[in-house]
Amino acid sequence: MQTGARQLHYTFGMKKVIVAAGVCLGLFAAACVLIALTGVDDNNAAADIIVVPGNTVLEDGSLSERLKSRLDVALRLYNGKRAPVIFVSGGMGHEGRDEASAMAAYLIDNHVPPAAIVQDSLGATTAATAKNAAGYLRANKRQSALVATQYFHVARTRLALERNGVHVAGTAYAHYFEIRDAYSLAREVFAYAFYYLTLRSSDAGD
Repeated sequence: MQTGARQLHYTFGMKKVIVAAGVCLGLFAAACVLIALTGVDDNNAAADIIVVPGNTVLEDGSLSERLKSRLDVALRLYNGKRAPVIFVSGGMGHEGRDEASAMAAYLIDNHVPPAAIVQDSLGATTAATAKNAAGYLRANKRQSALVATQYFHVARTRLALERNGVHVAGTAYAHYFEIRDAYSLAREVFAYAFYYLTLRSSDAGD
């Protein structure tokens, strides 16, 4: 009798674990879908600057396709007169290259005047990029931005900017896709949650 009771208890416990795991998996999948849908919902409203977060610059100084695609979106917005300034932000990558400098060089090669480019070489993270972009806007008595990045990165970049007091007038996603996007999208669920819980709106005044 005791053996049967233990077996029943074990079975009931396993069912609860399976149900809980199913719920968590469902919520995770829903979050992935929501982040993706948010990212591909372009809104190219006019703004004061276009914010482009950095990404990999290769050892030979060339841009990764992912980073180039972000800049191509920024070029489209700039050439469409959606904003007069492109804010390129990145840090020193593992490859020993300054992302912001390489991004600015690419834009200049594509006929963007240097005066229309702001380089932020201290944007090693999305949070740092947002804080530095907000600082630039405040210093120049401006307040709005467009975001140009990969679709899975749009939601978190937008959140970081808004928590720093920036009005995000719109977003545009880079039309470059790769198998790695599946990992990046899953990672963004946790990264977005972390930013949501740790970035304070009062950071705008820091």
